[in-house]
Amino acid sequence: MKLLKVALIALAGLVVVLPATAYVYLYVLPKGPELTDPSAMPDGKASFVMRAHEGAQHRTIRVWTFKPSDWQDGGDVLFVMHGMSRNAETYLDMWVDTAERERVLLIAPEFDSPYYRYVTNDYQDGNLFTALGFANPKSEWAYTTIERIVDALNERNGWSIASYDMFGHSAGGQFVQKMAMLAPNSKLRTGIVANPGVYLFPDAEVSFPYGLKGVDPSAVDLETAFGRHVVLLLGEKDADATQGMLDESEAAMRQGPHRLARGQTFYAAASSLAAEQGLPFEWRLQVVPGVGHEKEKMAAAAALQFGYGE
Repeated sequence: MKLLKVALIALAGLVVVLPATAYVYLYVLPKGPELTDPSAMPDGKASFVMRAHEGAQHRTIRVWTFKPSDWQDGGDVLFVMHGMSRNAETYLDMWVDTAERERVLLIAPEFDSPYYRYVTNDYQDGNLFTALGFANPKSEWAYTTIERIVDALNERNGWSIASYDMFGHSAGGQFVQKMAMLAPNSKLRTGIVANPGVYLFPDAEVSFPYGLKGVDPSAVDLETAFGRHVVLLLGEKDADATQGMLDESEAAMRQGPHRLARGQTFYAAASSLAAEQGLPFEWRLQVVPGVGHEKEKMAAAAALQFGYGE
């Protein structure tokens, strides 16, 4: 009886302590690097830190940039979205030669988290929900953060960036695909979705992040989403579940056994739904021959899709 009482007391303590700890982590403790002074973007490679959200003052985000010396306002702007490892600088670096040659402004936000192997809500799932499952306001969605970055660059540099392209591989591919689906008012022009592990299906009966169930209805505009220029870029050899960390949950496995199959399944479902509802459908599927889950080779293929090097 004494042991049972001790166990019950310990359990009660956990019930109180765990939510309190989660609350402090989510809403109180500083999350992200120290803010830097707002200033104009220099030529070459650089980075700055800004507030990620308008409301959550304790959250910051580092943004890596590369500006060719001959880039001018009105030129191409490319957001490069990192993978699960949150290695934004690495992703920026693999685009620098292309950006220099083609005069493209690069922006690589770093959604840093020490728990990236276990928590996906804040990045590839767009921060629609907290790690505890509570809905976040749209002002704290990761897609809003992208728009805030553009607004900050325009203000600090006297620019008038009105649209941007976006490339994401693996977890970054998940980010781009969901943003194309759930941010109808964004400035996204062309999105390249490379080798994501899972997809957000346009299915209101399937729970987020695999479907639209639970998503704020005001964010769902399939006519706008399917009318965007989006390329699903799939590696022909990304057909092995052992490549990278693949989501093998029941919901994910219903999409297919590996990334290549899941992309094909999504494309078939989305194009079919668009045809049934008479919606425009500007998404395309492109398979890259001989390439697996390899970000550098997928980036090279994506550059051609953007029209660089042609």
